[in-house]
Amino acid sequence: MTPPVRAAYGSPIFRRAWEKVLRAMPEKLVDLHGIRAVALDPYGERIRGERDAVDLVGVALGYDADMLVIPAGRFHDDFFRLSTRVAGDVVLKFQMYRIRVAVVGDISRHVARSSALRDFVAETNRGDGFWFVATEEELDARLAARTASGPATVP
Repeated sequence: MTPPVRAAYGSPIFRRAWEKVLRAMPEKLVDLHGIRAVALDPYGERIRGERDAVDLVGVALGYDADMLVIPAGRFHDDFFRLSTRVAGDVVLKFQMYRIRVAVVGDISRHVARSSALRDFVAETNRGDGFWFVATEEELDARLAARTASGPATVP
């Protein structure tokens, strides 16, 4: 029986594995109006489905964070095609673990192609668990308004 191959430190296999770990790491832990949040790096692994959502739940729980701030570019295009059910699966996973999510960035090209996605974005933005915002400033304003009006429960 052949022993398993181990990647030597500095080898291309090791570097690729380490780069994947680094890309998956959050950029920073931040306090947003009293909410402990993990702001993810815009250049990390693409979020393709439920498994990736579970990994991110683990990141949030590992930092004892209540919220993830995820750049819109981190989501695979399938997330924005509601017929794939990726968006529903991902949102449900975050809600199951009571991790709030703010998707920050321009998603107008996706919304322009789908009235169903436009309705989905509007509906999730009415809640407190999953938001789509265009900029970090918009997220800050939403959280400031939420803080001023008192805490809301996470769905």
